[in-house]
Amino acid sequence: MREELLNELMVISEEEKKYRAGQGMVERQLYARESIGEIDRDLLLKRGRLITVRPHSRFVDFPEHRHNYVEIMYVVQGSITHIIEGKELTLHKGDVLMLNQQVRHAIRRAEYEDIGINFIALPEFFEVPLSMLHEKNVLAEFIAGAFGQKNPVSHYLLFRLKEQPQVENLMENMIESMLHEHSDEDVMNQYTMGLVFLYLLNHLENLSHNSSMDYRETIVQAVLGYIKSDCKNANLTKIAKDTHQSVSVLSKLIRQKTGDTFKELLQQRRFETAAHLLKETDLAVEEIALDVGYENLSYFFRQFKSRYGVTPRAYRMMNLRDAGNLDEKS
Repeated sequence: MREELLNELMVISEEEKKYRAGQGMVERQLYARESIGEIDRDLLLKRGRLITVRPHSRFVDFPEHRHNYVEIMYVVQGSITHIIEGKELTLHKGDVLMLNQQVRHAIRRAEYEDIGINFIALPEFFEVPLSMLHEKNVLAEFIAGAFGQKNPVSHYLLFRLKEQPQVENLMENMIESMLHEHSDEDVMNQYTMGLVFLYLLNHLENLSHNSSMDYRETIVQAVLGYIKSDCKNANLTKIAKDTHQSVSVLSKLIRQKTGDTFKELLQQRRFETAAHLLKETDLAVEEIALDVGYENLSYFFRQFKSRYGVTPRAYRMMNLRDAGNLDEKS
């Protein structure tokens, strides 16, 4: 994050000065009309706005509460500990925690170096990000839960991103625009948040906790994320280690949840990628085979013909001919 913006976020607010001086209770009137048990969006969001950002207040424990809005916390530096459904989750730099309206949680005292940013958003803010996701997935499910106005779903997601620069840049843009109230920021930030969601969807291996599905489903989603993000190097032994499963247990889970073995899923992704590269690039067939993880060219050629009915070169020529016919018709 830019040093100028980080310095701005580290400034101790008037509220924080009271906590640092020894005031041990959260100033209720800043957050709630009655009980601190439910934080009120009308006290945090300006009228007519769909989203705002607020640096997390340090030097005090936040008691258990929920909100009538969706909250996304992004940790800029240091660490911040949440207690959700009796589970203690410590967020570190780069982590993203998404909380729907009915999630009850408490937050342990953060110190001076611990900088967390709370995105405070109405469910309507996520209409654009939802339109960018296109298909049913864990993030679309999260947004759908937010839209349950009468009975919103208690649902949270924690992504451990380990300082991903793509997400950091997107988050920095949103934080800066909302802190300084740039014009048309809601629309711009809807699309920026949609880009964040797309990144997260392509890196589901970073999904650490998900209250909407059982842990086995979360693990399988992570496996599919590994395969999608790097089909050349995806390795069941490494994935088993990263997900803290034995290879045999993970293999059974994958088969139970998808109906396919890990090898079948990996091969499917590799040949889909190879077919795409044949259609969209002029890379040599041998280079494409290596790019998707096959050093044995004879095996690659046999498997490709078995799946598509033609050799890789014939597949490329067919698609070039089809594209030429379309150009002539247009």
